[in-house]
Amino acid sequence: MTPPRILVLGTGGTIAGAGSGATGAAYRPGGLALETLIAHLDALGLVAELMPQDVARIGSQDIGWAEWQALHVACESALADPAVDAVIITHGTDTAEETGFLLDLTLPSPKAIVLVGAMRPADAVGADGMRNFANAVKVASDPAASGRGVMLVMGDAVLAARDARKAATSAIDAFRSFPRGPLARVTPASLDWFGPPHRANERARYSFPQALPRVAILTAGAGMDEQPVEALLGIGCKGVVLAGMGQGNAPASVIAALSQAAARGVPVVRSSRVDEGIVDRNVEVDDDALGLVAARALGPAKARMLLMVLIANGITDAAEVQAAFDGA
Repeated sequence: MTPPRILVLGTGGTIAGAGSGATGAAYRPGGLALETLIAHLDALGLVAELMPQDVARIGSQDIGWAEWQALHVACESALADPAVDAVIITHGTDTAEETGFLLDLTLPSPKAIVLVGAMRPADAVGADGMRNFANAVKVASDPAASGRGVMLVMGDAVLAARDARKAATSAIDAFRSFPRGPLARVTPASLDWFGPPHRANERARYSFPQALPRVAILTAGAGMDEQPVEALLGIGCKGVVLAGMGQGNAPASVIAALSQAAARGVPVVRSSRVDEGIVDRNVEVDDDALGLVAARALGPAKARMLLMVLIANGITDAAEVQAAFDGA
């Protein structure tokens, strides 16, 4: 049987990090070459042909338009190439949910696309990168992985990119899946899917934009006023995501300023600074009257990403934006 051919796109991150010592806290993200990581993985005897391609060697806090564009082009090419069976992207964990969600929104799902990262650098005691990488190969090699959208493999779990979020700063099991649970459990020796592919034969939901508009996240705090809203509009924000209290709430003056922005054609989405939960319409804030959008299950980071993609695709009407969030 011919081993699967998997394109591995490297962006850096902790999984390729190198520290000053096995017990030190400081390290340099992306310090190890992708070829070095793959050589370590090859030593495990995994049945797969891994084809490395460097995109970047950075910490994911610095990832942006250039890297996203390069990843999208490489993924599109791999999806169209019959000689490539799947794609793995090594990525820092800080913004893995944003990269994964952007690709999930703008790519079809005929082949597996798997993001993988690590919470500890490669030379640290108890490093998790090689296990996560081996698990990602296990997932990407499985024909049943296709039709599930972009996925994230961390901590022996397979998470849908639409649901994955980083919920801890440094814990080894830092990622959670909300509102839906994991798609599968995986180890280097086993893979158990919890359901059939949910995106089989699905086309890309949105076109990949030529550029991303400026959209800001405004975090609500007790005692704040409307001036931060005015400042964001003053620097040319085309959309605003409120990381609000509770179900996306904020002081009355802030909500009023956001409503005025919405009336001027700037889409405004209410999400929550709370770690987990649904932001519904018309609970404490009258979205219908104020022209605001409820983020539903998306946290601030994903809400910002979806709003950028929507605006770039010419979708700015509050009702249409709300429909997109309802279906995310």
